[in-house]
Amino acid sequence: MFIQFKNHKIIYLILIFINLISCQLQEPLNNHGILFLENRSAKILIGKTNKNDTIQIIGHPHTKSIDKSDDWIYIERVLTKGSFHKLGQNVLKDNNVLVLTFDKFGVVKEKRFLSKKDIKKLAFSKNITENNLSKKSFVEKFLNSIKSKMYSNQKK
Repeated sequence: MFIQFKNHKIIYLILIFINLISCQLQEPLNNHGILFLENRSAKILIGKTNKNDTIQIIGHPHTKSIDKSDDWIYIERVLTKGSFHKLGQNVLKDNNVLVLTFDKFGVVKEKRFLSKKDIKKLAFSKNITENNLSKKSFVEKFLNSIKSKMYSNQKK
């Protein structure tokens, strides 16, 4: 009737093997922005695609240029969990930016696709702008120093 095995280790190994085969090992992804931006940007042709076609292919832009509304910016960001040496922290897998420039008729005249490697090469200004509004007045500085002295004496 029932087959009896003298050694139950074979049954356990078969069950573990079947369980591991049925597992689907996918890396956990956290997406932000437009998925598969590189594939979608390939469908946009310079000199042929207009603003309406772009909205149908990719969708509405995340941001438009501050100076002129003819520059549209699309963003894709994909985070995944790190391996054992990262202790499960989020790791940036993809960071893509697509910048489309339209002419006065609404046709794409320039397309720039920046990947994670390209963005690392960008240079940013080192200048720091000082904010005079957030500077503290003399009275506020004086009261803060008294407060800190008062609390430092309490702890002793």
